[in-house]
Amino acid sequence: MDPLVCLGGLVLMFLLWVKVKGLEYVIVHQRWIFVCLFLLPLSVVFDVYYYVRAWVIFKMCSAPRLHRQRVRDIQQQVHEWRKDGGKTYMCTGRPGWLTVSLRVGKYKKTHKNIMINMMDILEVDTKRQVVRVEPLANMGQVTALLNTIGWTLPVLPELDDLTVGGLVMGTGIESSSHIYGLFQHICVAYELVLADGSLVRCTEEENSDLFHAVPWSCGTLGFLVAAEIKIVPAKPWVKLRYEPIRGLENICKRFTEASENKQITFVEGIQYSLDSAVIMTGTMTEHAEPDKINRIGLHFKPWFFKHVEGYLKGNYTGVEYIPLRQYYHRHTRSIFWELQDIIPFGNNPVFRWLLGWMVPPKISLLKLTQGETIRRLYEQHHVIQDMLIPMKHLQAAISRFHQDIEVYPLWLCPFLLPLGRGMVHPKGEEEELYVDIGAYGEPKVKHFEAKASTRQLEKFVRDARGFQMLYADVYMDRKEFWEMFDGQLYHRLRDQLGCKDAFPEVYDKICKSARR
Repeated sequence: MDPLVCLGGLVLMFLLWVKVKGLEYVIVHQRWIFVCLFLLPLSVVFDVYYYVRAWVIFKMCSAPRLHRQRVRDIQQQVHEWRKDGGKTYMCTGRPGWLTVSLRVGKYKKTHKNIMINMMDILEVDTKRQVVRVEPLANMGQVTALLNTIGWTLPVLPELDDLTVGGLVMGTGIESSSHIYGLFQHICVAYELVLADGSLVRCTEEENSDLFHAVPWSCGTLGFLVAAEIKIVPAKPWVKLRYEPIRGLENICKRFTEASENKQITFVEGIQYSLDSAVIMTGTMTEHAEPDKINRIGLHFKPWFFKHVEGYLKGNYTGVEYIPLRQYYHRHTRSIFWELQDIIPFGNNPVFRWLLGWMVPPKISLLKLTQGETIRRLYEQHHVIQDMLIPMKHLQAAISRFHQDIEVYPLWLCPFLLPLGRGMVHPKGEEEELYVDIGAYGEPKVKHFEAKASTRQLEKFVRDARGFQMLYADVYMDRKEFWEMFDGQLYHRLRDQLGCKDAFPEVYDKICKSARR
């Protein structure tokens, strides 16, 4: 029989099945079908378009000229808003489903949308060791360009689609953060369009208060139009050591020791149960031992967290050499471990060989197509949280996560939190080592209830003088929120810059009632 006839028959049978069951049933109960047939190919088209566009614009050196025109356009939109009486708050016009945040902000429908079409890398200045980028440039673009010319960001957050604007106005972290801090701590300048339409540049020396207040403000002080970020020389390989550890006390002790060692470039832990984990430590290197090379970014390779788990199951240490860019995006293909809930057989060798080159689906497309039923299921039966805890409370924090939600694996990433004046800084008088505990998956505790369980975790984090990443569901009330975060400088600047009538307060953008 003609192969085309067979294929046509299969397609027809599939469409009839969808018609009988209903599209919503298929999307909810057999979501992998929809993801594999539609979202994966569409995601590839998105990626190819944006990478080719970014490369052409950078090579033609047209980005700076286009940038100036785009800034003027944003200023014009703000002036028109003021001329019309400023009846509603302003926000960026980027659709909520395009963000990497778990939820979509309701405010997009009621606020004045200011269109910001800025996604280019403007300049790489190797003498000053900075890269100047627009807010919608993402980490995939940045590494694709910088690594080819021998440079990299000191802190390069994991997922390809994370944008500079989101990482500045929110936050970002990577396994080098125990040396360099959060993403905001490698930024040296921000350029913003303020509520009056003026363009302002802020650095540690110039408009210093604004420079410290912008991170974590979620676009409630002005519109970010450019950022200057430190870059450092890159080496082609990461020498990565895998060390399985048993016993919670041993895990916390070894992880703390590794995090305090500034000679180690990368430190990361994946905790697979309350008393078992693998701790990874790495350094950049010029050369690799040929028999220990593992190109984990190749589409047919096992998902990274499954590869790491092999060292735990086999109870042996190991050393590998991984290409630098592939190390940076080691969790991208499986969206950490979230993709196993969407495509249960995604780590099967047959799937990886045939379709692994299209993975992962764009998070934005998953959000756009999830529907109300899936959204409710995820809200009640799924956890996505990053809690930032002082390292000294690591053992108590892991025990609390196990008690309240029991989600594994847990991602452990250390970071140095220096003194500062913004929303997030140590409560004491000196810099402090913290750890990001990332929980992504289905809770195994029988008593899990989304609001109550998350509020218990939030209270623990507040009591430990930690912080909650604001991309996730926040159930704190306003008083509790400002107990966790320092709002002194933030509120003073909102008064000084005329933000109160132009932008909502940060809590009103990120609280659970503001998102769906």
